[in-house]
Amino acid sequence: MKEQNFKGGCLCGAIRYEVIGEPVIVAHCHCVDCQKASGAGHSTGAMYSLDKFSLTGKVSEYIVTSNNSTEVSRVFCPTCGSSLFGKNTGSPDYVTISLGTLDDASSFIPEVRIFTNNCMPWDNMDEAIESFGEQPEWSP
Repeated sequence: MKEQNFKGGCLCGAIRYEVIGEPVIVAHCHCVDCQKASGAGHSTGAMYSLDKFSLTGKVSEYIVTSNNSTEVSRVFCPTCGSSLFGKNTGSPDYVTISLGTLDDASSFIPEVRIFTNNCMPWDNMDEAIESFGEQPEWSP
C-alpha cells in the first residue's frame, strides 16, 4: 500500500513542502517559546523523519538554545512570517512541521501535550490527551 503524502506551505505560497506517511508523533507544546512563536497558548506539530520531508522555496531560521542545551531552529517564511517547522540538534534526523501549515491537517490527532506546566488558563485542551509538565524523556 502506498504511503499517503501530505502537502503544505506558507501563507503567501512562496514555500511549499511535502511529508510522506504517518508522523512519529503529534504533540501540543505549551512551552513559553512555542507560545511566543505561535501567538497562542501552544503550538501543534507532527514529527517526521527528514527522509520523509521535502521543501521548495527560501526559508529563514531563528535559532535558540533550549533548557536541555540543544539548539532549536524555528523555520519560517521570510516574506509572510509563517512558522513552518522546527528542528532540534537533540533529534537531528527529524523535523516537526506546524500542523496549521498543512493544506489539510484534518486527519492528524494529537497524542501528547508537553510543557503543560506553562499552560495558560484560557487555553483549554482535551484532558484525555497524555500530558507531561516538562519535556518527557523520549527519543523518536
